[in-house]
Amino acid sequence: MLAMLCTRPVVRRCAGASALALALLGAGLPASAAGPPQPDLSRFYGQRASWSSCQGADMPKDLQCTKVTVPIDYARPNAGTLAVALARYRATGTSRGSVLLNFGGPGGAGIPELAAGGKDFMDLTNGYDVVTFDPRGVGRSSPVSCGDGGDDASAATDDEADISRPQALFKQLQRASDQCARNSGPVLAHIGTVNASRDLDVIRQALGDDKLNYLGFSYGTRLGAVYAAQFPDKVGRIALDGVDTLTESLAEQGVAGAEGQQTALEDFLDWCATDVGCPFGQDRRTAGDEVVRLIRSLDENPVPTDFGGSFSGQDLVGALGQALYSKDLWPSLERALVSLTEDGDTRRVLAFATGGIALPGGAQGADGAKADTERVPADNLPAALMAINCADDPDRPAAAQLTRDLTKLRAAYEQASPVFGRYRLTQLLMCYGRPKGTDFIRDRVKNLHSAKMLLVGTRGDPATPYRWTVETARRLGPSAVVLDNKGVGHTGYSSSRCVHRKVDDFLLYGSLPPSGSSCPADAAAEDTAPDSTA
Repeated sequence: MLAMLCTRPVVRRCAGASALALALLGAGLPASAAGPPQPDLSRFYGQRASWSSCQGADMPKDLQCTKVTVPIDYARPNAGTLAVALARYRATGTSRGSVLLNFGGPGGAGIPELAAGGKDFMDLTNGYDVVTFDPRGVGRSSPVSCGDGGDDASAATDDEADISRPQALFKQLQRASDQCARNSGPVLAHIGTVNASRDLDVIRQALGDDKLNYLGFSYGTRLGAVYAAQFPDKVGRIALDGVDTLTESLAEQGVAGAEGQQTALEDFLDWCATDVGCPFGQDRRTAGDEVVRLIRSLDENPVPTDFGGSFSGQDLVGALGQALYSKDLWPSLERALVSLTEDGDTRRVLAFATGGIALPGGAQGADGAKADTERVPADNLPAALMAINCADDPDRPAAAQLTRDLTKLRAAYEQASPVFGRYRLTQLLMCYGRPKGTDFIRDRVKNLHSAKMLLVGTRGDPATPYRWTVETARRLGPSAVVLDNKGVGHTGYSSSRCVHRKVDDFLLYGSLPPSGSSCPADAAAEDTAPDSTA
């Protein structure tokens, strides 16, 4: 889903075109699910976290950091390790342990999110150490990168691509896949939600908690559900906000994501056109066309960035997708677009495109994994998003089928969104040449026998449609309790006072609302005034 990074994102709902995409991409036998761990993992479960001040100019003084070591491959724990980076705010009241946060993505780094937005979670420090982490392959935890490999897949879907020459297309996609592998190191073959959820259990033990208390947003809800399926006896108080699908294919999610983001863009343009500073003008009838023209212009003539390389129209599409998840971000997005269109300044819009971690470099660790320095690759967010989504999806159409169906696929995605369709199709095609993903999530994350979990769905969520909350709750079984947020925007915890209170009451005191109860839309969340200073 970016899917889900939002500043808390994911991928989206599906209409008739999604059924077409499912039919087109459903071929291929699913991969075998991982069996129960046989090797001795005691050295990993014997760790205890040792905290110190976080390093970095943007790190709050009271934010502490540490690392927890996990095996790269749980089936071969002696074949190499990686360090998962954690950060926390210490409990101010009587602590009952830790609550772990995952902000979504996939591919979203937790540490910069908590550093920038920690005030949203200070109420939880009344009972917990509030902890987050950069999942494997993300941020400071052996970050993956494709280098320039993403350009090959993007070019394969552009308007001039010759789909009558399928072998050239597939060679281009294979080169992209190979370049991602070369730039990412050994973690790439072991990325994905199943392994990340096993990391969560090692983290839980290292924090000294008997049970996992957890708050996951967007993609983080997928991670939480997979954890509950693998470790049902270790489920403490788990709240999932902006619930992801467990059953729809990556093809379906891509069409749904394009549809949801297009709707959010239209809402943003309705708002922007009322402001004299809107970079697309005040004529709402032409604003959408201006967006498309800007994207095409940047694709034809990318502009340089401060980090080297260039910023293309598809880079802009990725940034727009991130910024449109919350109305609170609209004023910042407007200012970023003004800087881009008037001055050619990409810095503000790049902050959306990369989750605020667009820094060059990325050194290699002692055992081949990427080092967890602040030098996170500029493409880590999209590279990790693609890698995790591909690892979680068992569908891999054969080259012959993809050849037959590419024209129809491109039309389906373009129909879903003239702005986001190509970008979403690129994400789907980037799975070509990679191993099939696991079938564990589709086949085994269901009918859980665990402690109760709170699932929050928002009616006007552009990324994770409310129906996914209902479907996932039904799939998880009686462990799932649904809270219906009547508001708009991606996730409800930060935008709805009612949702915030009910989630906190559950995490702090174990107080669950009746399943199916609701929260009204907050008036403040429905009305964002244009920022005339843009």
